[in-house]
Amino acid sequence: MESQIIRPGHLTAHQTARQLGISLDGVRQLVRRGQLARSGGTPRQPWYAAPDVYALTVKRQTRNAA
Repeated sequence: MESQIIRPGHLTAHQTARQLGISLDGVRQLVRRGQLARSGGTPRQPWYAAPDVYALTVKRQTRNAA
């Protein structure tokens, strides 16, 4: 379940997964590998900074296009 109240400039785990085109488990793997950092929320409903997610999206698209 997605959080209804979130600070501007942040994305929920569900929104992050959709933006990156991966599953929630994929988002957790990115956090474990240090490629994405939590930026707020709770342990069960983390938030991620939108600029970080955008930068990771661009990086993944560039890598896949090469």
